[in-house]
Amino acid sequence: MNMEGQKKNKRVAVLVGCNYPNTSNELHGCINDVLAMKDTLEKRFGFDPSNIELLTDAPHSSNKLPTGANIKEALANMVDGAEAGDVLYFHYSGHGTRIPSKKHGHPFRHEEAIVPCDFNLITDLDLRQLVNRVPKGASLTILSDSCHSGGLIDKEKEQIGPSSSTEKDSTSKPSCSTPKAIPFESIMQQLSWLTKVNTTDIGTHLLELFGSEASLRFRIPAPDLDLLEPLRPDEGILLSGCQADETSADMNPNVACGQKAYGAFSNAVEMVLRENSPLLSNRDLVIRARKKLETQGFQQHPCLYCSDENANASFLCEMFNT
Repeated sequence: MNMEGQKKNKRVAVLVGCNYPNTSNELHGCINDVLAMKDTLEKRFGFDPSNIELLTDAPHSSNKLPTGANIKEALANMVDGAEAGDVLYFHYSGHGTRIPSKKHGHPFRHEEAIVPCDFNLITDLDLRQLVNRVPKGASLTILSDSCHSGGLIDKEKEQIGPSSSTEKDSTSKPSCSTPKAIPFESIMQQLSWLTKVNTTDIGTHLLELFGSEASLRFRIPAPDLDLLEPLRPDEGILLSGCQADETSADMNPNVACGQKAYGAFSNAVEMVLRENSPLLSNRDLVIRARKKLETQGFQQHPCLYCSDENANASFLCEMFNT
């Protein structure tokens, strides 16, 4: 890493866990996922606890709630305060969804989004705009343990994705698993109930509820969306829990036996990191996490989207301690 005088490059993280407690969309392992990653960031990757912001919806927690506005504010503060050489990390564990695409020629005819606790969707376009602001020489790694998370950085280059998959697994899913997805129809039903507006346009509902805090995808006219192209082979790195047309699993095993709930992908990443020495590349991490999930019987295929250079770079720019 480049050093300027005695100045040390920063390692900064935003960790978001959404369990949606006491709702029909409740999950169980998402907060455990980010707490486990917080410990890993501090002990293995040298993150200072003061540079890790945790947003969870645990009842009676002192953490900020993971609303759409709070998540975007935390991410903006992290990116806007970054300089060359800094390592930035965003870990999201929660529901994902897919919304109909307004762009011609989109491979899945849907756009990917994550679902904050207030349903103020954060879309692939918001994350593209965030990556475009990362200073040259810094890096932003996004790990999204959510359904339909493949392609969550708009227009990012696929390194490991649908084209890397063989035929679908025929094995059954492990018991006690819940898909980390809220169908578009359920999102619309919730938003319509909140706005009392009679329209099938999701953007109208989100703008009514959240105004300027709504996703860029609903605030920018469709013809202008293509202006948010990647500025160059950028410093965005996406590790997704599954492909854009797949679901990710939330596991809620037997609590009576002392087993904690967890997200399948987050847990697979933690297992791979524990079993392997430093300097594990982003590509190797995703490939090994895929194998873990396959061995465990999960029907989800983690993906990697980033530049060729970052695919072979070590996860979170890990270095040997000297």
